This record gives sequence, C-alpha cells and structure tokens, in this order.
Amino acid sequence: MPSPTGLIDRVARIVAATPVLDIHTHLYDPSFGSLLLRGIDDLLVYHYLVSESFRRSDVPEERFWSATKTEQADLIWDALFVRHSPVSEACRGVLTVLDAFGLSPKQGDLKALRQWFAGQKPADHIERVMALANVRGIGMTNSPFDDEERPFWDAGVARDPRFFAALRIDPLLVAWKQTVPQLRAWGYDVAPGLGQRSADEVRRFLADWTRRIGARYCMVSLPPGFAYPADTETAWLIEHAVLPHCRDHGQPFALMMGVKRAVNPALRMAGDGMGRSDLSALQALCAAHPGNRFLVTCLSRESQHELVVLARKFRTLHPFGCWWFTNTPQLIEEITTMRLELLGTSFTPQHSDARVLDQLVYKWSHSREILARCLAERYTALEASGWPVTDAEIQRDVYEMLGGAFERFCAG
Repeated sequence: MPSPTGLIDRVARIVAATPVLDIHTHLYDPSFGSLLLRGIDDLLVYHYLVSESFRRSDVPEERFWSATKTEQADLIWDALFVRHSPVSEACRGVLTVLDAFGLSPKQGDLKALRQWFAGQKPADHIERVMALANVRGIGMTNSPFDDEERPFWDAGVARDPRFFAALRIDPLLVAWKQTVPQLRAWGYDVAPGLGQRSADEVRRFLADWTRRIGARYCMVSLPPGFAYPADTETAWLIEHAVLPHCRDHGQPFALMMGVKRAVNPALRMAGDGMGRSDLSALQALCAAHPGNRFLVTCLSRESQHELVVLARKFRTLHPFGCWWFTNTPQLIEEITTMRLELLGTSFTPQHSDARVLDQLVYKWSHSREILARCLAERYTALEASGWPVTDAEIQRDVYEMLGGAFERFCAG
C-alpha cells in the first residue's frame, strides 16, 4: 500500500500548483485606480483588524475615525502587533503577506514597509500578487449604487480580462423605498408601492447593468430574518424581478445569508454582526424556482449543515466559501470536510472575500493548506477502501474545487 505521507505530499503539491478562480472578492480591476486597495496601510486598516484593535486599545472611536489612514494603521499596529502577539487569523494574514514579499515585520518599522509598497509599480505589483497567490481570475463585487464606483462605469473603463464582474444589488432588495428615488432619477419608472410596472422596470435596470459590466452573476447579502415566501418588498422583488432577470440572462443568483448590519454603529463597517439564517426560505426558493440557479454561502456556523443537506436535494444550489466570521482555519476545515463528505467535490470550498489586493496572498496560502489536508484525509480513506488515487484524479478534483465547478454551474 502506498505511504499515506506520500499521498499527503502529492495532494499538497497539486493543490499548491493549481491556479484558482477567486469567485468573490471586493477587489477592483486596475482601471478603477485608487479603488483597488493595496499596501501595508490598507492591510492594517481592514475591518477585521479594526474591530479586533478596539478590544486591545482605549482609543475612543471618534478619535480613531477622525485620524488619517496612516494614523489608523499606526494605532492598529501598536495595539495588535507591538503590545500583543498577533495570533489572530487576520493578524497572521498580514504577516504571511509580508513574509511572502521578503519583508521583516519584526523590525516594527512601518515607515520602511510603507516605502517598500510605495515603490511597487501597480501593474507589476498586481502581477506579483496574482503569481504568489496562483490566482487565474478575480471576481469583483460591483454595485451601481456605489457613488465611488459608478462614475468609472459611466465613463467607460479598459477592462482587465482577469477581473470579472458580479452585480451587487443590496439597496434594491433591502432598502426599496430609499432606492426608488435613485432609480427614478436614472430614468426607471418605479414606484414605492411596487406592481408589475415596477417589476418590469427593475428587470430593465438589471439587464442594463448586466450588459454594461458583463456581470457573471447577480448577488445580495441578506439578514438572518429573510423569509420567503413572505409579504415583504424583498421577497416580492426577488420573485417578480430578480429571478426572472436571472433566468433571462442565464445568471445564478448569489445569496450571502446571515448579515446583521450595524450591530455596533460606532465601529462603522467593522460593526456588522451575524445571525443564524432561516434556510426554509432558501428551500422554498429552490423548490418554487427550478429554472433558477443559486450560489449560496451562510455566515453562521450553525447554518452550514442545513445548507449542505439542501444542496443534496437541489442540484440548482451551489454552496460556496467560508467568509467573514467563518473564515478561520478551524471552521474552514470543519465546513470543508462536512461538504466533502456529503457533496463530494460539487461545491466551491472557498473565496477570498479580499478587500485589499495583497490579501490574496495570505487568504489563498492559508486556504490551500486546509483544502489539501481535507482532501488528503478523504483520499487516504479511499485508498484504505481499495481505491488507489491517481494524480490525474487529484488534479481533476482540485481544478473543480478551485473554480471549475463554479464555471460549470454558471454555464448551466
């Protein structure tokens, strides 16, 4: 019988060598200029680290938010890396990035780190990061309602083919009455009370933006209390506008479920929380709309088992990723193992959710380590059951899990 150690090494080698299609990030095509965040200050002033730093600092929130980005980074560095050991996953991520670039964080010299990042030409830096992370494509998050982003689309941008768009429509679905005046200002004849005319106009809006940005899928983050069927604006718009649009354009509808916005408003973006989603709503959506495809990830650990079981019942449901509060090694390993045991390789185990370009390096380095362990455990069990696993089989499976299954799912 082949050595288990040999199998583990083979799996690790193949996982490391297989390029990944990162299906969901908050990164931007380089044509969007300063919207593509990069460098040490952006790495440090990341909302994961912001919320953690407030636990380790007595700096008032008002003082922190009135500071410059550089000053905020200094405060976070001092709280999390100087006065305490940076053992959290978010802190470790910063160190992994710096180490990959051959930089020494132990010196504690943020000025030198800033100078190094400032000296990197943007195009060269993007190439280096994508090579280090072994990323072949990057899924963006693109919102027509973002006042900083929309002008770039209005002006026209020269697209980088490695970055693909996803149409984010949260304000449309979770803040309808506040969104109506904006849609009307853009020439869409919608009304607060809804109705067929509004449904048709929302579909026209979605079609216009899908064509404009070349969106591969349509997406929304939903609160734990999302219900379907229900007498709500959100449920009505999904049924009468979003799902028909997705059918017309061959798009999956991505649901990121379980976000509680502004649990602590003083922390701004870092103040969002989570809750367990009622997945009976997802079950009802899948059952009522077999002509639609759903990409789904849940924010709470408690929702993961039910999501996987639903995916066994509906082939139109594709689980993906471990994000935000489940993006820790322990939970990624637990969730990935459960998905493998119940779904085989017919899911996408991870997306980076990166907001800073350099985060691709650590998020994929750390995730690949975990994926390799999970797969090696399953392959070891296969071989113990009399099924020798070849490199070709491993390569096929890993390609599926690092973007191939997503591409097939999107293609219908």
